[in-house]
Amino acid sequence: MPIHDLIVTPKVGFDSENLEVHLKQLGYLRKGQFVDILRRSVDARQKMIKVNLRVEVRDTPPEVEYVEYFKKDHNVSSADPVIIVGAGPAGLFAAIKAIEGGLKPIILERGKDVRSRRRDLAAINKDHIVNPESNYCFGEGGAGTYSDGKLYTRSKKRGSIRRVFEILVAHGATPEILFEAHPHIGTNKLPKLVTALRETIETAGGEVHFNTKMIDFIIENGEMKGVVTEDGDVKGVAVVLATGHSARDIFRLCQKRKVKIEAKPFALGVRIEHPQQLIDRIQYKCEDRGAYLPASAYSLVSQTTLKGKERGVFSFCMCPGGFIVPAATAPGELVVNGMSPSRRDSKYANSGMVAAVELEDIPEYQKYGALAAMEFQADVEKKAWKLGGKTQVAPAQKMIDFVNGKISEGLLDTSYQPGLQSVDMTEVLPQFIAKRLRQGFQYFGQKMKGYLTNEAQIIGVESRTSSPVRIPRDRETCEHLEVRRLFPCAEGAGYAGGIVSAAMDGERCMEGVLNQYFR
Repeated sequence: MPIHDLIVTPKVGFDSENLEVHLKQLGYLRKGQFVDILRRSVDARQKMIKVNLRVEVRDTPPEVEYVEYFKKDHNVSSADPVIIVGAGPAGLFAAIKAIEGGLKPIILERGKDVRSRRRDLAAINKDHIVNPESNYCFGEGGAGTYSDGKLYTRSKKRGSIRRVFEILVAHGATPEILFEAHPHIGTNKLPKLVTALRETIETAGGEVHFNTKMIDFIIENGEMKGVVTEDGDVKGVAVVLATGHSARDIFRLCQKRKVKIEAKPFALGVRIEHPQQLIDRIQYKCEDRGAYLPASAYSLVSQTTLKGKERGVFSFCMCPGGFIVPAATAPGELVVNGMSPSRRDSKYANSGMVAAVELEDIPEYQKYGALAAMEFQADVEKKAWKLGGKTQVAPAQKMIDFVNGKISEGLLDTSYQPGLQSVDMTEVLPQFIAKRLRQGFQYFGQKMKGYLTNEAQIIGVESRTSSPVRIPRDRETCEHLEVRRLFPCAEGAGYAGGIVSAAMDGERCMEGVLNQYFR
């Protein structure tokens, strides 16, 4: 089938009917043929915005070549059980890989199913009540379910990105994720997709248990035999630990049970919110992006120097046309995160803006050993909660006011439903973080003219960028270095970040189980 590389206008690049007309005018498309987009990206470097396309002209309708799993009827209801702790992307994709390998996955999830989680999210937003077992981080689908659903990853070595995308499409994701340069699904579509993944697992004989909190390990002679839940013991041939980066009780349990863990550098800062129209104007160099261009995004990074030490300041999880949400996982703490619907049609753009934290930056926390970075993270979140009024009202400051050390007399409208409280953010953030953010903002204002403005405000704190703990494992097998049949997985173990990399790591860990003990 002929493949063509094209440079077209947004009107052609983002409208299938216009694209077909254009291809016919070029003589590339005949009557009765079909167009399959293989790749699409926006080039906004010049005033005239272009869309780069790679298309294939076919004589038959384009189809996704679904992976082998979807062509087979699997039944593992009587197979050996493997325990998966956590029903996020890593846990769900580990379960699919287990079924393909002939094992019965038993997923234990401390939170609720995806539909029931919504009531607890409403309680955080409206009543400032945090359910420590069911929130934006815990529950079916993990932290990724009620998020932007960004699928971009730089990880190439963990597994097949294409395979992950095809499985997502098979369960309800739009086929556009297969060719967009920066694909995303959207928080409005992710719950149905996650439910479909669970139904696939259960149809094949796997089990998914909600409201089932793991409270201990079953370790005998250096081997993981199973786990203890609040409802009793669950045993299996191996345990895949996919609990996410916010399961602090699991990190404390590992330390208590002498399951080796390590403190890990991470990043901490704020969410910054601009009007989406302002970001569009900067990125697209026009007042109105029109009907075809998507809400524009940005990616910023800078090296800052403080007391002779260089640390990165960078944007994180940028959500065009999105919302800021309360992501605390326990009462008495305040955490913010970002998400977007599939249409990305909010009038706000937000992004994490964070500074790297190395262990040498927090010497006073070394007394906590492997939990040093975690305890530092927790203390910052508690301070934010206190300064926000001991509710989920978030401390905030206008951007230029923060850079100039001035408390904002008034704050802007915001997408953050619990509300904002004007404070001096240097009282919330550790001094070394605040100073680096100021340096970063000034550099970003030079790089993106109009970005440094009091039309934007910073909202704190963005602290759950990645796990502050690593659970060491063998590089090849993914098995814990000291406890056999324990497979630390994805974000919570310090080895992945984001939906796709976590999904691939879940598959890789289950491959480790299969290769070590069943092949």
